[in-house]
Amino acid sequence: MFRDDDGNIRPHFKILPILLALLYIAFQYFSSQTFTNPVTGERHRAGMSTQQEAALGLQSYQQILTQEHPIASGPEVDQVNRVAQRLEAAVGDDGKGFQWEVSVLDSPQENAFCLPGGKICVYTGILPIAKTEAGLAAVLGHEMSHAIARHGSQRILQQQLTQTAMMGVQGSLSDMSYDQQRNVMALLGAGAQYGVTLPFSRENESEADYMGTTYMARAGYDPHEAVELWKRMSGTGGQKPPQYASTHPSDATRIRQLEAAMPKFVAEFEKSQQRQP
Repeated sequence: MFRDDDGNIRPHFKILPILLALLYIAFQYFSSQTFTNPVTGERHRAGMSTQQEAALGLQSYQQILTQEHPIASGPEVDQVNRVAQRLEAAVGDDGKGFQWEVSVLDSPQENAFCLPGGKICVYTGILPIAKTEAGLAAVLGHEMSHAIARHGSQRILQQQLTQTAMMGVQGSLSDMSYDQQRNVMALLGAGAQYGVTLPFSRENESEADYMGTTYMARAGYDPHEAVELWKRMSGTGGQKPPQYASTHPSDATRIRQLEAAMPKFVAEFEKSQQRQP
């Protein structure tokens, strides 16, 4: 609290910046693009159009190919292409507008990803962990699901909303001392990270697990292999942060969630077997 020129006691914070921030947050949210997740049926909002996402994905993909070491042919490339093609067929219209393209990169990195628009990169380091084509299908299905669910664009909107809120709060604290402002903003920043940003990222990862296992089952891969993959993944990467401080659910959580949804995955797998000649 402090006294103004008339001797009246006023609070250290101002209401107007917060109100303006709330109005702008409402504008950002309601003017954003809405879409429905093709697997879960849930409605989401995105910070970019699909055209913007695809252009950004293509630009990133081309840049990555110049920085890494793509493999043109060989058994690893053949395996990745076989799995990707089956998954692309299983995805079907869920990937409408995507221009699927796969590159295998010679690197010990235990990683793979799918950029917006359908550009997939698989590092050779992940192949021993995937172990089988079904394990690789679990990896690629997960990564393709991130792109189909537009998780990157969702995160952009979430970051925009959080940044606007933080700017509004910072403006409302302008009458505080620098040290007071710094302490309050540090507390709010930690709250936003652990209470909003990280949980949002973990939800995206769990959704990609569910979608990816659904797609691999539709492609004719045994969904139980997704659980086996995460059991193998739990033994890699060294010491991992606790779940509350991580962008990803713990391996144990992922396994538990997949096992809980296994009856649905098995039903999809059995349908795929019936469709085979």
